[in-house]
Order: sequence, then C-alpha cells, then structure tokens
Amino acid sequence: MTTTTLSPPTDEGRHTRLPPRLSLTPAGTTPTPLDGAWWPRSRDLAAELPALTAVLDPMWGRITRLAVNSTYWPVTPRKIPVSGHVVKVGWFTAELDPHSLLLRSYGAGRWDLLVIPPRTPPETAAWLMATALDPARVQTASRMMQEAADRRQSSEGDADRQAIWDSEGGRTGPLRTAQTPVPLWASAKKG
Repeated sequence: MTTTTLSPPTDEGRHTRLPPRLSLTPAGTTPTPLDGAWWPRSRDLAAELPALTAVLDPMWGRITRLAVNSTYWPVTPRKIPVSGHVVKVGWFTAELDPHSLLLRSYGAGRWDLLVIPPRTPPETAAWLMATALDPARVQTASRMMQEAADRRQSSEGDADRQAIWDSEGGRTGPLRTAQTPVPLWASAKKG
C-alpha cells in the first residue's frame, strides 16, 4: 500500500495537526535501500514524530526505535512520547546517511526513509518522493538528494539561458505577421 500526502508548507506552529507527507513502497515490491520518503514540516523531531508514527504504527507495528544522523536535526531527544508509548531515539554521524531516517518496530523489522528537508520546493519534493519508490533506482538517500539538487540547478540554468536568449533578441517561435511575405522571385515574375 502506498500512502502519499503532499501539502504545501505551513507555519511551524500548525505542523503537528497535519498528516505527515509520506510515500511508502508498496508491500511485496523488490527490496531497495529505501522504503519510502518523508517530508517533515520542520526539523523538530519531537513535534514531527507523533504524526509519522500514527500512520506507521498500524501498518508496520508499534515503532519503538528511531535513528537519525544528527547533522540535520538540531535537537535530538533520547525519547519521544507518541500515542501512548515511547520511541527511543538514537543519533549517529558516520554510521547513518544524513538524509535518512531508520525506524524499527516490534518484531516487524527495519525501515529506511529518505528525509526530504522541510523547506524543499514542492516540485523537488514530489520528484524525490516518487524517485524513492522507484524499484529501478538503487541509490542512497544522499545520492538522491544530490541528483535532485543537480536537476534543480540544471532547470534554473535552462531558465536563465532562455531569459538571456530572449533579452538579446532570440525567439522561441516563428515571427508572426499579419500578412505572409511574398518571396522576391514571385513578385519579379508578375511584372
């Protein structure tokens, strides 16, 4: 089952009441390095985790442990109370990809999610969420983030080149006139 919820970024104070922006690989698909993608609304793990576990607990079993790379999480609590239980949080720097989140549940296993930075443009986030589900892509979370940055930079560069071309007299289509011009050879034959 795939769950995808994409909504526009919101004020920091309202993010806890909104459903998580999440995409998960369908059950029974070929295993890949990532099991989906999560686009949190902030870097406040204590505020973001309850909504995430509310969706994942019924599907995967009660989430009991979580591991993040502390590079992108300014505050990483040791324990977070969520929905009547506690999730223990571990943080690592070298052992875990900085753009991923590792989740564990009772007896059901381990899941790795791509973590899309909160202020990512919606178009880029949508591309990352879809890419994380693609079984043909066997990439790490950091590699996907780099590819997204390259794509964004390339599209911005294309727009800049087009603007320069247009400002210097370049055209993107044929010149439209009210009357079709008559070739010189055609007017010479009439006379």
